[in-house]
Amino acid sequence: MVSNLAYVHPSAILGEGVVVEPFAYIDANVEIGAHTWVGPNATILSHARIGSHCKIFPGAVVSAAPQDLKFKGEDALTIIGNHVTIRECVTVNRGTLDKMKTEVGDNTLLMAYVHVAHDCIIGKNCIIANSVSLAGHITIEDNVNIGGMTAVQQFLRIGKYAFIGGGSLVRKEVPPFVKAAKEPLSYLGVNSIGLSRKGFSAEEITDIQGMYKYILGSEGNVSVGLQKAADQYAGNPHFEYVRDFISSSKFGVIRSALTGNYAD
Repeated sequence: MVSNLAYVHPSAILGEGVVVEPFAYIDANVEIGAHTWVGPNATILSHARIGSHCKIFPGAVVSAAPQDLKFKGEDALTIIGNHVTIRECVTVNRGTLDKMKTEVGDNTLLMAYVHVAHDCIIGKNCIIANSVSLAGHITIEDNVNIGGMTAVQQFLRIGKYAFIGGGSLVRKEVPPFVKAAKEPLSYLGVNSIGLSRKGFSAEEITDIQGMYKYILGSEGNVSVGLQKAADQYAGNPHFEYVRDFISSSKFGVIRSALTGNYAD
């Protein structure tokens, strides 16, 4: 159902059961999947590809041109997965020549006033809380939770199942499975509650806690910590993933704020 008070460009493609409320604006070169709801005063601009069963709340702007002086109008996309919720006044900008897309994965929640800049890739099942600002070229892997009012520097990565406390300034990469907070942003232990809720066994969580005691231990040398962890956890798929993430970091990873027990 499309309100006669909304504007939908004749070339826009709307799937079955799409609802467009009064005063919404949908541009040319837009595709919206089945049963998505576009709220009043929401704006969907050119080059948007939006999945099914999404909810886009009033004041949100999806697929605006990037705030990047190098952008020359290239045909980069904004891709929104299925079952994504975009709350009030969220802005999601198009990609540039770097990745040619900005992407938000399935089942992700972007709370009010979140900004997702150009060429960001957000995985599935993420929760990005109110007023988080993501600079360009950021990669956020699956099942990440970022607290409100957090700002993330461009080009950084945040590993899957990480939890970042509200009001944080993220200037280094955040490895998988960890909790991070304080200023400067620091490792505060493993996100054990989050992992348990996502179906990780007690044994898996204990192994992840054990490997991080070595990797981000009080000695402060991550390379040495990785080698020590490898002596015990080589072949463990969670360790292999963590090792590959940290070893491939171009900007360095956060360090521990703790000097005692890392198993929390």
